Amino acid sequence: MLEPRIEGWRDAVHTIRGAALGIGAHALSEVCEDAEVADQAVASVVLDRVRFSLDEALADVAAWRHELMLRGLRA
Repeated sequence: MLEPRIEGWRDAVHTIRGAALGIGAHALSEVCEDAEVADQAVASVVLDRVRFSLDEALADVAAWRHELMLRGLRA
């Protein structure tokens, strides 16, 4: 859905923005907010930023989950 040729990319970005806010991923939320109002002419650039920021947020979530699992092993 994060492809400029797909008509619903703004809806997908909006959904990601809401999820990002829900987990405190404010940088991702801000990138999504910018993308939602961007012109179609720059869609590929802003969607690249969304994908990059999404990857960063997912890596943060994975690191957090890993830390929780390690804490469980130490207990």
